[in-house]
Amino acid sequence: MKALAADPLMNRRQRVLAALRREPVDRAPVCNPTSVATEELMDISGAGFPEANRIPELMANLAETGYTKLGFDCIMPVFSVIQESSALGCDIDWGEKGTWPTVRTAEPIWEHSEDIAIPSGLLNHGDMRCVIDAIRMLKKRFGNEVAILGKTMGPWTLCYHVFGLQPFLIMTLEDPDGVKRALDKLKEVTVAFGLAQIEAGADALTLPDHATGDLVSAQYYKRFLQDIHTEFAERLPAPLILHICGRTLDRMDYIAQTHMAAFHYDSKNPPAKAKEIMGNRISLVGNINNPVTLLTRAPAEVRKEVYLNLDAGVELIGPECAIPLQTPLENLKEIPRAVEDWYRERGTALQA
Repeated sequence: MKALAADPLMNRRQRVLAALRREPVDRAPVCNPTSVATEELMDISGAGFPEANRIPELMANLAETGYTKLGFDCIMPVFSVIQESSALGCDIDWGEKGTWPTVRTAEPIWEHSEDIAIPSGLLNHGDMRCVIDAIRMLKKRFGNEVAILGKTMGPWTLCYHVFGLQPFLIMTLEDPDGVKRALDKLKEVTVAFGLAQIEAGADALTLPDHATGDLVSAQYYKRFLQDIHTEFAERLPAPLILHICGRTLDRMDYIAQTHMAAFHYDSKNPPAKAKEIMGNRISLVGNINNPVTLLTRAPAEVRKEVYLNLDAGVELIGPECAIPLQTPLENLKEIPRAVEDWYRERGTALQA
């Protein structure tokens, strides 16, 4: 882990952006590329689900607690993966306070790539405007003090939503050319939403595209997504953090060739092995386990995983994915505490 020779003025935003560029930092930033919203933070902020997914002010109020209450170096206001799918016309179950909104895929809105029709005025849909307006609010509140992250879903994930998971995976076998046409059409949603968030003030974008090893092979990633992800890195003028859940060691080399800034990776992948594959080609973000460590274990276990990532040279530290809504705050607060202590113990921490 590279430490600055001297720069006592590096703030949280500068720290995150430097780490995404693989430049020296005073310490590894604590980064949340997906969501650290919890029921307890909903109570503290007065902004709960499902309303915080659809009302800009509530979205911003809940999101800022990741910085103001937990001490993370960034703010991520997009808690779910369904804003674009709602705007495209999918049937959404917005859930309750303790549940995530989901796409109802029992009756997908499209069956073939030729059916895809992106609505005019997509960015003016309320669930798209919610994100854009929340980012604008957060930028106004915090300026350049802390990194503001946006989120724009990749076309592979959108295909799961608009076609249904199983029908889409069958399509990859029976009609691969149709899959490519679908991805080419839906990638424009990814770009348009990303550009709108950057214009609103997002410093970087998370780009989830769930080509997980649990569902598709590394060769599928190379065949269908590597070129599109490289295109995103060229077309979106902000650092991109690709997020894919599950086992991804077998596709990390392909991911590193996309020129994205970082890869947000799952705890199913050992940090040292992931860093060995990625080298200095792309930053890593992660990979503290959610369903066991953060949700059910004590802070000491969280600290062990933070140290494991730092020892491996991982550039940005944070949860592996959107955390369970019942996660105790003490475990989340332990992440920045552990990062600071790791540097202090090694004599590399600097005043910031």
